[in-house]
Amino acid sequence: MRPSRRITIVDVARHAGVSTTAVSKVMRNAYGASPEMQVKVRAAIEELGYRPSAAARGLRGQTYTIGVMLPEMRNPFFADILDGVTEQLGGTDYQVLMAACCNDEPGEARITEAMIDRSMDGVILIAPISERRHLQKVARTVPTVVVGRHGHSPDYDTVTDDDFAGAGIVVDHLVGLGHRRIAHIEHAERNPVRLKEMPNALRADGYRHAMQAHGLGDFIDIASTTYTQRGGYLGAQQLLARPTRPTAIFAGADIVAMGVLDALTEAGLSAPADISLAGYDDTMFAAFGPISLTTIDQAGHQMGVNAARLLLDRIADRDRPTAQVKLSPTLVTRRTTAELVPRPQRPAAAG
Repeated sequence: MRPSRRITIVDVARHAGVSTTAVSKVMRNAYGASPEMQVKVRAAIEELGYRPSAAARGLRGQTYTIGVMLPEMRNPFFADILDGVTEQLGGTDYQVLMAACCNDEPGEARITEAMIDRSMDGVILIAPISERRHLQKVARTVPTVVVGRHGHSPDYDTVTDDDFAGAGIVVDHLVGLGHRRIAHIEHAERNPVRLKEMPNALRADGYRHAMQAHGLGDFIDIASTTYTQRGGYLGAQQLLARPTRPTAIFAGADIVAMGVLDALTEAGLSAPADISLAGYDDTMFAAFGPISLTTIDQAGHQMGVNAARLLLDRIADRDRPTAQVKLSPTLVTRRTTAELVPRPQRPAAAG
């Protein structure tokens, strides 16, 4: 049995009784396509099962594909951003193609080069760790929006959360509950450029600043690991091994807080009975009843919506000035934080 022939734009035009130019106008929502023509062409496309060839579109300068690069697949916060991207692109002809790079610069370079080689119309890079010159090189080749990385560039648009302020909100909340020994688990960052631009670095700076502002500089205590569940587990183990353990832990991300909960359970402790715990991101797991994690909502879905909107604007006008969107974080209080209850001191042994 011979395979079915691919339906072409010529077939659609014949079926609808219009020109191929008319079909192209309808597909591009271009000016000059009357409502009657729209109905006839859309009906023909549906009846014939026509799908435009991405390769052919690429030859004409547009593929209607958007590349989204994620640092990893395990962090549910990135799914929130992706949901926002796909919602904003809903109703358009654009399709999202996604890739994860495992947080390494060579991997990011391979993915961005592959997206460029496949003539994608634009790319959204979520929390990239590459040097700024690489990001600028990508943006000069294809319209680019960078999400979750601070620092302005004349070449790409950015969408960020006010991470410095968000960390301060967490510290303010814990201090208000009576905590003084408030520790922080950060994602270790040693690159001097990224120290100024990455959200993890700004959250650590915001924590330090807020602790000092409350007169708690002597109680600053940071465990440097990674923004992973494993990193949270190892960081909590470090903090629990201190001669005087903290009464509260600010995990730099919800996924980190999940690891902290593992370590607390292993040590026979719980939050907030023994140690109050706060995260950052307000992922779907934070609201899960048995967890009920106090956290910062940085509006991941809205970040994705803004990223897709900026990218469509950039595709339409490559020469417009770059834009920077910064969202305001808000505290979501749940059951893992509570007022500090002073523990009675054991009497000294008789001499």
